[in-house]
Amino acid sequence: MIRTTEQVVMVLGTMKGVAMKLGQMMSVLDLDLVPPDHRERFQQRLAVLRNAAPTVSFETMRGVIEEDFGRPLTELFAEFDPEPIAAASIGQVYRAALPDGRAVAVKVQYPGVDAAVRADLKNLTMFRRVLASAMPWITPAVLDELKLNMEAELDYVAEAATQAEIARLYRDHPFVVVPDSVPELSTTRVLVSEFVDGMGFEEIRRLPAAERDRVGEIIYRFYVGSLFTFNEFCGDPHPGNVLLARDGRVAFLDFGLFNRMDPKLVHFEILCLRAAAEERAEDLRQLMIERGVIDSPEEIGAEECLEYVLSASEWCLVDEELTITPELASGAFLLAVDPRASEFTGMKQQNLPPEHLFSRRADFLTFGMLGQLDCTANWHLIAREWLYDEPPVTELGLAHRDWLSTHPPKPPKKTRARKASTR
Repeated sequence: MIRTTEQVVMVLGTMKGVAMKLGQMMSVLDLDLVPPDHRERFQQRLAVLRNAAPTVSFETMRGVIEEDFGRPLTELFAEFDPEPIAAASIGQVYRAALPDGRAVAVKVQYPGVDAAVRADLKNLTMFRRVLASAMPWITPAVLDELKLNMEAELDYVAEAATQAEIARLYRDHPFVVVPDSVPELSTTRVLVSEFVDGMGFEEIRRLPAAERDRVGEIIYRFYVGSLFTFNEFCGDPHPGNVLLARDGRVAFLDFGLFNRMDPKLVHFEILCLRAAAEERAEDLRQLMIERGVIDSPEEIGAEECLEYVLSASEWCLVDEELTITPELASGAFLLAVDPRASEFTGMKQQNLPPEHLFSRRADFLTFGMLGQLDCTANWHLIAREWLYDEPPVTELGLAHRDWLSTHPPKPPKKTRARKASTR
């Protein structure tokens, strides 16, 4: 198993695009298929995929910028540090300054990344047997979803527009900051946004428990709560997209995978989570049949339906204080998606509409991030704010409610649907 996981990391580490995105997803979870004595080593190796900037020369990346703008770099920026500060899945991030003095982050796509993404997909398909031996949840449906998502991420103009919208949405928020983009300096391959100076995820993990708990609640509210508050959410929760700013707010980065949902579909998820929290098994099953989540009702009993949902989401459906550990997060994830597990075989064969596939993936990856922080909260009491419209019980919740009173949500924009499965 260790040899296999080392090979997985080695192969993914030589790729760009899709493979790196898969590595980022994997790095959130301490998969319990890896022997406990080697888990930390495996996690550290995967972390390289999300943090290390690939060795692409500055002159090459500079050429991308100047080609897109048709102007020398010195005319666009007053300062430009040639050393990358981070790696995105399809590019590198640099620190720079605009002529007006603003500090900015400049994300630049690797030249020829379109071809690299296609090559990655081909290589991952060939390499799938090795991947599946270590991570059985890497199915054709997962690879298809990655392909669709990566194609969306290739358009930095669209991402800059989305980021500007989310920055406006969270403007003046007491504990969340989204850096604004600079659309006039963003092209298909170059995205310029405000620079946020902050503590990275690995440093956050070393903070005292109370501080990690606070950051964990903020992460939960942003990646999960925003779906139920604003009918939209960031579909790419992973540690490389989070910074703890100097003023105590948590900064969220990277909006290439941003999803907006029909409020009726969000309400459906709320009804399902309520039914599961209240252990109304038959109501939950009927909701899923009517929505088409269960397309073989004769094969799925009410109790299997309830237990399957609880296996994935019980951490935020039970009214008790809970410390989320890496083992807890990865165990729930594998129980829900591992085709080799005998539990819930009927549910795993049902087709999940794509809108819900993306929201549940975001939920799992957020769960994994909280496990990496080893943070504690009564997650259900927090969730009752959006599941039952109840008043908040935490300091952060009270601050968020006060902010919402002056920043009412706006209707979401619609996005196209995509077919997917629970696998």
